[in-house]
Amino acid sequence: MHSREEKLAAFGRLLDIMDDLREKCPWDHKQTFDSLRENTIEETYELATAISRHDMTEISKELGDVLLHVVFYAKMGSETGDFDIADVCNRLCDKLIFRHPHVYRSGSGAENALTANVQNAEEVSKLWEQVKLKEKDGNKTVLGGIPDSLPSLVKAYRIQDKVANVGFDWERREDVWEKVKEEIREFEQEVQSDKGQSTNDNGQCSKEMTEEFGDLMFALINAARLYKIRPDNALELTNLKFTRRFNYIESRAKEQGKALKDMSLDEMEALWQEAKDFERRSKI
Repeated sequence: MHSREEKLAAFGRLLDIMDDLREKCPWDHKQTFDSLRENTIEETYELATAISRHDMTEISKELGDVLLHVVFYAKMGSETGDFDIADVCNRLCDKLIFRHPHVYRSGSGAENALTANVQNAEEVSKLWEQVKLKEKDGNKTVLGGIPDSLPSLVKAYRIQDKVANVGFDWERREDVWEKVKEEIREFEQEVQSDKGQSTNDNGQCSKEMTEEFGDLMFALINAARLYKIRPDNALELTNLKFTRRFNYIESRAKEQGKALKDMSLDEMEALWQEAKDFERRSKI
């Protein structure tokens, strides 16, 4: 690992390169906050994918791409005189200190008493919600800090997590399963009453059926939170597993000289089970 001096030198090198690119590269010179936005979102998702795969080399690379965007925005901010990378770092440092009164005990006696019993991550999360509401430019409501552009799955988890931190939660996590069952029943009832008749011009199901399915997903995400499961991570693991197994089916079908579209469902199911057996044997 590198020394603190080496790390600071590397960051300084990145800032110097950003200055050069902004001045001398036609593509970098023409970029704006708006033009980079979509690229930033894409880079964030690429980092998330690398994290899901626990690929440390790729994580390091993707972190660099995200850091480039942070430095890029800061450079453009300095050109307009609005902010620079020092402002970005200092505002972050100030926020971290303010939001961690259990670490940086510099508040009043009442505030220090509030943080005295913070012993674990769950208590820290609850403290954060109280502290954020006290920030001068912070959230004015409990749910006010959740970005509108968050993916729906992540947003649902954050909504539930935030309201739980102020006490709006199940007394026992086991109780959530009755809610899940209730939402399944309500969705099934809507399916039965709809019978495929209520579709819009695009052939989509009815608004009522969509809402009931959303309620069911929301309840399942709540269950995931209560059992300390990140639903987005869990779903991505299943996506990767399904892709891996389906690729196995496709590969084995080619070995047999068959096209998937010409195979029966039973034939594909047999290869699916073969893929599962192969994975189990590989883990031994």
